[in-house]
Amino acid sequence: MGYVYSQEEHDLFSQAVNNVRSSATAPMPAQNLIWRSSDPYGHFSRDGNTWNNDVWGSGAGPQTISVHEANRWSVWSNQPGTGGIKSYPHEAVHIGKPLSAINTLTSTFNQHVPKSGAWDTAYDIWDSSNQQEIMIWTNYTGNSDGSGNVKPISYKYAPSGASIPVYRNVAVGGTTWNVFEGNNGHNVISLVPISKSNSGTVDIKGILEWIKSKGYFGDINVGSVQYGVEITSSPGGMNFNFDNMTVTSK
Repeated sequence: MGYVYSQEEHDLFSQAVNNVRSSATAPMPAQNLIWRSSDPYGHFSRDGNTWNNDVWGSGAGPQTISVHEANRWSVWSNQPGTGGIKSYPHEAVHIGKPLSAINTLTSTFNQHVPKSGAWDTAYDIWDSSNQQEIMIWTNYTGNSDGSGNVKPISYKYAPSGASIPVYRNVAVGGTTWNVFEGNNGHNVISLVPISKSNSGTVDIKGILEWIKSKGYFGDINVGSVQYGVEITSSPGGMNFNFDNMTVTSK
């Protein structure tokens, strides 16, 4: 059975299509398209999931996000080869529970990403007060020791410019990570996996409990779980495809 658009979705779709650039600059096809936007902060919600184009960085170039069906979306982005994150297109699921009230919180991801550019695919998890930000990387163009063309925010940097981990080779949440700490107006804990991956399952509850055990926070109220790609550069336009991001919480 084909999907029947609501009037609101029809209007959003019509507006988004009008904003899409020519086929020379917006290569993503309209197959199974539910919604598309080239607006920097274009966003769309359906069945408890929210997608946001989230082009927020200085000097950002054009970007188009497309939702094809539940948990399958893509982004085409043409970001210049300059420093600084330009965007974080993502899908989000709201949790809205204290950590102590969550029995399980896991997520799966599956993606197809370019081999060049400067970017990292990552979960971005916020507490409800927006004072704690936990980033869980899955794939990236830099290096797990904090060096390379993308690196996590840190309080301490090596003379080379590499971020310095506060913990190394931590086995938690189904993966082994280097852990970094920094601040950009709120506390940021970043977990960078030793081995990069384009698919897998992450035990987010286990990771949050480990961070809590290190004294970074208490019984925080988990706000939203976001997953997407932080893009620093993607010159010429690059495609990022996300096939099956799911979040399970009990």
